[in-house]
Amino acid sequence: MTTVAENIKNARKARGYTQKDLARLLQVKPAAVSAWEVGRNEPSIAMLRKIAELLGVPFDRLVGVETDNDTKDKPLTRNQKLVAYSIDPNISDEERRDIIEMVKIAMKNRRRV
Repeated sequence: MTTVAENIKNARKARGYTQKDLARLLQVKPAAVSAWEVGRNEPSIAMLRKIAELLGVPFDRLVGVETDNDTKDKPLTRNQKLVAYSIDPNISDEERRDIIEMVKIAMKNRRRV
């Protein structure tokens, strides 16, 4: 299984971009891209979405979330709903899915430490 850092680097290289190119397109410093690619820092969820869109990679693949099918078409499980609702009961289904993705990333990172 690859890391978010490796996935960003691989996707960037697949598009033929340098770190400077990607930084310019994302309006960040090249040092930020470098830090992401070596795993020193991780971009925010919003930035990960921009990176995925810019590099033409599905968000789930970029963050390393393994799914059997497209998760957007699957209903949230009861536990996923409870987690999302406990954060804010007045959010949309898309926002709930984003929260679930953040939890999955946090759990995966916790296992690496």
